[in-house]
Amino acid sequence: MEVKTICTVGAGLMGRQIALLAALSGFEVFCADTSEEALQSARDFTKSWLAKQREKGRVTDAQIKLVDDNLNFVNDIAIGAKDADMVIEAAVEDLGVKRSIFARLDKIAPSHAILATNSSYLVSSKIADATDRPDKVLNMHFFNPALIMKTVEVVQGPHVSDETVETVMEVSRALGKNPARVNKEIYGFLCNRIFSVITKEACYLLDQGIASVEDIDSAIKGALGHPMGPLELLDMTGIDLEYHLGMERYRETGNPADKPSPALTEHFAKGEYGRKTGKGFYDYEKK
Repeated sequence: MEVKTICTVGAGLMGRQIALLAALSGFEVFCADTSEEALQSARDFTKSWLAKQREKGRVTDAQIKLVDDNLNFVNDIAIGAKDADMVIEAAVEDLGVKRSIFARLDKIAPSHAILATNSSYLVSSKIADATDRPDKVLNMHFFNPALIMKTVEVVQGPHVSDETVETVMEVSRALGKNPARVNKEIYGFLCNRIFSVITKEACYLLDQGIASVEDIDSAIKGALGHPMGPLELLDMTGIDLEYHLGMERYRETGNPADKPSPALTEHFAKGEYGRKTGKGFYDYEKK
């Protein structure tokens, strides 16, 4: 199936980046969100990012015009999805919210349209039955920052057709990504399963007072060659996201070991979500 028009649902951190990336790649794009504040923030981000990249010689005037021509911000998914060949949902990590969005998208989007979720952990089989097209519902997981990170995880649940997977793999390549095909659904997919083990152990070491935030991150970067320490990375991806994912996992398993760590929970309770709030494991306002 040929994909020409893409709709992203959600104009937040990930949705705005995916939309801009798709527009730069030549797709017609609709970035939909019910919040005018979020839409305006996404417009401002797009303008600012393109200006900075132009100054650095990384984008041309022709590419900026391409974005101007291709990228549309709309306050109703009915407008964004009605002619879409593919919809990429990037809303909050809440199963009920996602099921509601997909049920509505199923009624709005053309019957041939693929409905993808950018969820970091929630598998599409928990969402697909909210639609009448489960074979076209799958995970297409981008990593933050989506404009830079090259990997996209394409997850084939038992309900997803080979044609859908192949189409999404091709779209990923058209976006300049290196798609990793995940042949079976598993919680956390590939990268986040490994990442969660590292961050969980880093938080344990911090909770036990074994080492400081700075020393944990410095050791991981210096000894293991990671470009960022695990606590730095949590600050970048969002402590609130990690907290909600941990609680979602705990509610599913009932295993206390799946609860977010005390250190992470404390930052969440204080509204210290990392870079986006100016403070998390590190204080970015002081920096």
